[in-house]
Formats: sequence, structure tokens, C-alpha cells
Amino acid sequence: MNMSNQSAAGAAAAGAAPADAATAHAAAVAAASVGPSPVATPAGDLVIEVRNLTKRYGRNIVHQKLDFDVRRGEIVSIVGGSGSGKTTLVRQILGLERPTSGTIKVFGDDTSTIDAATARLMRTRSGMLFQQGALFSSMTVFDNVAQPLRELGRVPPDLLHDIVMLKLEMVGLPCKHASKMPAALSGGMVKRVGIARAIALEPELLFLDEPTAGLDPQASDEFVELIATLHRTLGLTVVMVTHDLDTMVALSTRVAVLADRKVLVAAPVEEAANVDHPFIHEYFLGLRGRRALQALPPERRAKLPKAALEPALSSVEL
Repeated sequence: MNMSNQSAAGAAAAGAAPADAATAHAAAVAAASVGPSPVATPAGDLVIEVRNLTKRYGRNIVHQKLDFDVRRGEIVSIVGGSGSGKTTLVRQILGLERPTSGTIKVFGDDTSTIDAATARLMRTRSGMLFQQGALFSSMTVFDNVAQPLRELGRVPPDLLHDIVMLKLEMVGLPCKHASKMPAALSGGMVKRVGIARAIALEPELLFLDEPTAGLDPQASDEFVELIATLHRTLGLTVVMVTHDLDTMVALSTRVAVLADRKVLVAAPVEEAANVDHPFIHEYFLGLRGRRALQALPPERRAKLPKAALEPALSSVEL
């Protein structure tokens, strides 16, 4: 998924205006050492509602009469094969592209009919972590995280420093890194700065583009734990595009599978794996899929199809 142009990053990184930010985040910072807990399907209201969506480029139809929902408090992973339209769907939800037909509602507002002021307000309620971080290379870590706060223009200068340092602490980055340039950071640190910027203004809705891509196994596990902690402590709703099966299994409330130009199924992982479709078989029931599904707790593994429970060992390992 390639959405990491810096102009889009600036728009999507902004969140809701902070109110007494130092107090609001103290509890979240203190909770950063708490590991992720199982995510239960909430009964919250719809944050994203996509109905009868069709998107075409000339004769190429990417989506056809697609429906997709995300409820408040969920972590929904979007998966699908190459060319299935994962990027295109997210770009339309973000307002970076317009659908050919159909409706997209975010926070109850139809994105095709809202005025400019409402569209700006909608963007300030969401944040975006891009695959490669999309940090501004000419800015320090501090200035990258501060950028959405400065764009909004509602944060007194004397409070800006404290908010940025709190955000860095929340994502596990020591404040000593604030003066560094992005080129001096590791891949994992770049992603942490990216997510600090994405949550700078306390968004309700967070989009993640391949959040663990390019990370080694340990860094990937740590980043998954960070996302789970932020989701829990900040009450976020998360939409995540990922190819990483382990990340998808560890975090998802539901997984939305794109195939045949639509959302084939949007359900908990163990339910999605039971759908009879070639992509489902390949993705969930192949060697890598079966390995990842072993991480589900026993009560959820019991709901998997028998094929998912076959030994997940390659011939090399044997």
C-alpha cells in the first residue's frame, strides 16, 4: 500500500484538539508497560459505513457494490491479494479519492456531500501511520510530531513541548531522540515517531498501513504490543492494512477479506478462515497461515476448520 506522500501525511496525521494534554495522557504513559489484552467485539456505533461502493478506473473495476463497516473500538484488518483494492478502499475512506458510486460515511457524515469545514473537522478526528513513516526528512523528530499541532494552531507554545515529549514517551521513544533527524533513526524508531505524530491530537480513528513491515521479529512483536496498548488506553478505533499474518491474528477484532471486487467476509479470524473461497484457503490455510493461527487462544482455535489445525511444519523443518 503506497500512500506515503508528505502532503497526505500532513492532512491525515492531525487529530482532535487536546484539552489539558499533560493530564489526559499521564495515565496512558503509565500504562505503557502493560501488555496487550484480547480484543472483544464491541457493540459500539458505526465509525465507518461503506455502502454499495463501486470504484473503476476506465474499464478496470476495482470495487463493485462493496459494503464495509467499522464499529467504535474495533481493530479491523483489511487483507486481500495484490490488486484487490485495499489501498483504494482506504484512500476513499480518507477522502483522498472519490468513489465512482455508492456512499461512504465517516463519523456519520457522507464524505461526498460534506462542506470543506466539515471535511477538515473529520480529518482532525483521525490519524494515519504510513508504511514507511512518511516523516519530513528536513524536520527533527520533535518537529515531525509537533507538525499537526502547529497546523491546527490551537496549542500554546509553552504547552507544545510537553505534549510532544509525552507522545514520544507513550510510543516508547526516549526524549533524547527528539533532536535527531529521521535519517539517524532505525526503521522501528521511524515507525514509532510516525505513530506519535498520528496520535498527536488524540484522534478517535487510526489508520495503519503495514505497521510491522520491515521490522525484525522482536521489533515487530514490540510494535504490536504498542498498538494494542494505545488502542486500549486511548480508546482508539483502528483500521489496519497488513500482509503480516502474525500481526493480523494478534490484533484484529475482525478481518475484512477483499476478493472478487468486494468484502468477501468481515468477521473474527476464526470465522473468516471457515469461508469456502480460494483466497481464504491460500491465505489462512497455507503453511504461514496455519502457523499464525496457532497463536489464537484454545477457545478460538476450536472454531477453526480442520485444515487449519494440520501440522504447520515445513518439510525443511521436518
